[in-house]
Amino acid sequence: MKTLLTAAAVFLSATLGTSASAQNVGIATSNPGSLFHNIGTAVANAANAAGLNTTIQPATSPNQFIPFIDQGGIEFGVANLQEVDYAVTGDAWWEGRTNPNLRVVAHLMPLVEAIFVRADSDIMKVSDLKGQPMTDGYTAQNTILPQLSAFYATAGMTRDDVQKISVASVVAGADAFMAGDTVGFIFAHGAGKVREADAAVGGLRALGVEDDGDAALAAAREHWPTAFFTTLPAGSMPGVLEDTVYIAFPQVIFTHAGASDDVVYAMTKAIHENAQVMIDTFPPFRAFKPADMKGEQGVAEYHPGALRFFEEAGLN
Repeated sequence: MKTLLTAAAVFLSATLGTSASAQNVGIATSNPGSLFHNIGTAVANAANAAGLNTTIQPATSPNQFIPFIDQGGIEFGVANLQEVDYAVTGDAWWEGRTNPNLRVVAHLMPLVEAIFVRADSDIMKVSDLKGQPMTDGYTAQNTILPQLSAFYATAGMTRDDVQKISVASVVAGADAFMAGDTVGFIFAHGAGKVREADAAVGGLRALGVEDDGDAALAAAREHWPTAFFTTLPAGSMPGVLEDTVYIAFPQVIFTHAGASDDVVYAMTKAIHENAQVMIDTFPPFRAFKPADMKGEQGVAEYHPGALRFFEEAGLN
């Protein structure tokens, strides 16, 4: 992370004073192989197509780069909305440390998550994981344990019902699975690492929620309040062997209160007008709907530059 902070600080100091159309801006993402790295790359390509000179700055997870964005060290980041909410309020793993300067720019496509196991295993549903070695810990990605707990809750389980194999991140979890250390791992649909694991083990099965009723959703939301259920059709993603209900939640691009209104306006406009560029970069962006960019903002306010574009585009 020190490398990210230093590089971004030098990068930003070298680009102050340029116009919005020529502004060099950074987007903080998770590390390569992760969903948010793919998303950040797609957004950067959309921005570049619109004339913003945009680069991505990878870190292990949003846990690391959110405070840097809050302090104005880099312009943008991509994360899920619940993560931004917790960062603003200082709840959960932030342990009272608030990030009050965060501002939402726009909703992107929803993140849809699964627990992946080998297709040739006898694990057919979440409750079959009881007593089995499963990825856990996620010491560098605090968001993952509550998301994992939300999944287990749909089967009336907790993390104590499995053998916990500690990993640092979702990418490390997928590696542990491919090495045979665990029977499964949690990851977002569409990520490159999932495709790598699918090829490495000869096929995956993507476990969905065990119960998709209202009570199960309420149990999941005890762990991840913005969660909702969504269905993916058979064959739409690696491991989706039949129509299956998964946990999903909103993901956003966000910035800080001191970011230039013109730059944020330009980024918002670029995302709205370049959906095809993002789809070409990362096909799961097919789920992105420009008309839904001004979704529920959660705890953080929208940045004025984004609101200016939404008003112009009639997104109210």
